[in-house]
Amino acid sequence: MTGEENTLSTALPLTVKRLEPGDRHATRRWDDFVFACPEATFFHRAGWQGIVSDVFRHPPHFLYAERGGAIEGVLPLAQVKSLLFGNALVSLPFAVYGGVAANSEAAAQALENAAQAIASALRVDHLELRNFNRRHADWPTQDLYVCFRKAIAPEIEANMLAIPRKQRAMVRKGIKNGLRSEIDGDVERFFPLYADNVLRHGTPAMPKRYFQKLLEVFGRDCEVLTVTNAQGRAISSVLNFYFRDEILPYYAGDDVAARDLAGNDFKYWELMRRSCERGVKVFDYGRSKQGTGSYAFKKNWGFEPRPLYYEYCLYRRNAIPQNNPSNAKFKLFIAAWRRLPVGVANWLGPFIVRNLG
Repeated sequence: MTGEENTLSTALPLTVKRLEPGDRHATRRWDDFVFACPEATFFHRAGWQGIVSDVFRHPPHFLYAERGGAIEGVLPLAQVKSLLFGNALVSLPFAVYGGVAANSEAAAQALENAAQAIASALRVDHLELRNFNRRHADWPTQDLYVCFRKAIAPEIEANMLAIPRKQRAMVRKGIKNGLRSEIDGDVERFFPLYADNVLRHGTPAMPKRYFQKLLEVFGRDCEVLTVTNAQGRAISSVLNFYFRDEILPYYAGDDVAARDLAGNDFKYWELMRRSCERGVKVFDYGRSKQGTGSYAFKKNWGFEPRPLYYEYCLYRRNAIPQNNPSNAKFKLFIAAWRRLPVGVANWLGPFIVRNLG
């Protein structure tokens, strides 16, 4: 674009619009922008609109800024409202990343202004933007979470050697134990492992149909890898997202037998190995709470933490909400939940977890 063309473009009005469900043309344009925008993540994809609406019944507010027929920014939002956890407008529920993805500051500001107008109209307690980078130095920020990201070397052996020695020994233990990895076309082996795992940690499970919906909506960009023991029994599984040249293992579960067999370590090595063969360049280990076992596990793989900037605009509350297992007031709930039969927990869990976002 020439300087004159750029001047003419910026002189055109910038408008903020809603992504209407069923508008295939706008949806295609939205996703084209997301795949091209450096600030965008997998969680900015338009497919999340139907998921948060159809599976969790949260009203979506997916906004995009447009100028001269070209999208300059997107902001996926959804309202999460419950008697137990309050009323919030979030970008984006059930996602580790969110907030504005834009290629101009004008578009980013216009989208955030629109989000605040919606938040006021809905009379929410707060607006939450799960930014990868900080945008507002004067907004309260949740500093509980960090993310772990690392480049994948183009050679398989180089990735193995990049794993610190003790963790590499665990991977080799899994290989010696005859573990194998397989790609599943459904969530039938994944879900029982996931549900049992979260129950042992005292947290409610997502509904099975949520995972089925992820596979349906995102197709080849959503994949399940399952690890089996030498006898062919599934002992560990992980559901992964692919976005551009990145892989993000997102939901996982393990049988109790996986620990002695090094199934968890083998699982993530196989995921890294397969990603290397696929040409993926970045392994995104996702977010963890500081001071947790998950945090330590990822550090032991040689990944360094990077802070996540979850920023809040408070309306009808005086402090950032703490709706997470680290909150001491949930200690009794977690202890009681662990004692539930898995069938009861799987039935009751979706009614609770949908309100956590």
